[in-house]
Amino acid sequence: MAKVLVETSARHVHLSEEHIKILFGEGATLTHKKDLSQPGQFACEERVTVVGPKKSIPNVIILGPARPATQVEISLTDARTLGVNAPVRESGDVAGSGACKLVGPCGEVEIAEGVIAAKRHIHITPADAEEFGVSDKEIVSVKIESDGRTTIFGDVVVRVSPKFAAAMHIDTDESNAACAFGECYGEIIK
Repeated sequence: MAKVLVETSARHVHLSEEHIKILFGEGATLTHKKDLSQPGQFACEERVTVVGPKKSIPNVIILGPARPATQVEISLTDARTLGVNAPVRESGDVAGSGACKLVGPCGEVEIAEGVIAAKRHIHITPADAEEFGVSDKEIVSVKIESDGRTTIFGDVVVRVSPKFAAAMHIDTDESNAACAFGECYGEIIK
């Protein structure tokens, strides 16, 4: 039975170097606050406000390091609150996705696309993938047992890379639905 750590990925923003300068000022860099489970990834001190046609969500965390393109990852509940389109996509697949405005202390940026609800996924190393019997881009299900809300999530994409650490990422809507709080593990079902 293959069990994987399940982590809740709350709303966050990945910024390009260009947008870091606009939002936080010329010469600005992202300030490391704490490491995340994925090697090289970190939460930043900096925050932005995400603005949609209906409402805004202030104090949204930025994850570093900088990326080639700005991307906003929100839950579908957040998308309804903001009034934006957030298709369910893998990270980086932003063509034709939702638009919003980002506001920082030194400026604002309108992004024409880049707002997504992240497709639930498992980060895994090649060695762990072999041990678990899964392969890159394979779609699996994951069963999370909890008190009164055991849930099986389908449509979970496996992402294999030597740069990863084994962990499944779900958004806050999914985490709340399964009561996946604290240290939580899910069983991979093929």
